[in-house]
Amino acid sequence: MIPDSQTNTLFLADALPKRQPVFWERLEKVLQQYQIPFHWIPATKDIWAVDFMPVQVSQNKLVQFTYQPDYLKPKKYHHLITDVDEVCKLMSLTTIKSDIVLDGGNVVKYKNTVVMCDKVFNENPHYQPKDLIAQIKGLLEIEHLYFIPWDINDFTGHADGMIRFIDEQTVLINDYAKEDKKFQLEFLKFINNTDLNTIEMPYHPPNDATYTSAVGLYLNYLEMEQAILFPIFESIHDEKALQVMQQAVKNKPVVPIVCNELAQFGGILNCITWNIKV
Repeated sequence: MIPDSQTNTLFLADALPKRQPVFWERLEKVLQQYQIPFHWIPATKDIWAVDFMPVQVSQNKLVQFTYQPDYLKPKKYHHLITDVDEVCKLMSLTTIKSDIVLDGGNVVKYKNTVVMCDKVFNENPHYQPKDLIAQIKGLLEIEHLYFIPWDINDFTGHADGMIRFIDEQTVLINDYAKEDKKFQLEFLKFINNTDLNTIEMPYHPPNDATYTSAVGLYLNYLEMEQAILFPIFESIHDEKALQVMQQAVKNKPVVPIVCNELAQFGGILNCITWNIKV
């Protein structure tokens, strides 16, 4: 698979400037400064582009999983479901369609390896687990597929706020030291069952009973060939998180961008972007 570090072109939902005008003005300046080409995804109903857009396996292969997230099943949220078939038609994208229900935010990839949250098994009861695994590995053309435990405080069940690849053998993970001990142990058990090296990123979610806000979730950054756009929150923890990122990645600029407005709706930079290699 094409890792994020090799992507060079960015697509954003055309709903973004309308929904997040202040944030968009800030983001646009950064994209222009670092010469990151961007285009609009037409006919979008929401801003979370990575979730509904196809997964790029190679420059000529896009896999379109089924976008039917359980958190949007209540009728009051149906107006937020983008018609992916319509979008792909308008963009003249040829895709391989799959009936597997899977959001793009739950696909954390690096070449021959993918990590996703095990919530994918709940969302696909029509598959036996071994068959689901085989189908995903075949579609994505990967050898290694790891499943991290679902942090049920995150209603989306996405892996892109829990783990990110630095290189083929190294991942950034959240420092879950202050989180639920049972979940912490389950997560560390997953790590110990892989051959991945880990670097802990500061993790300071708000004390919010709704668990909607993504403030303090630094792992949901955007990585491209040109730069890493890194979320900050005007917090005392920003400097430490930025230092961890800069020490982990030395071959490209790490650009901080304030994301408070965006984060209050549960997603950050990786969530709103579809970055591919063209």
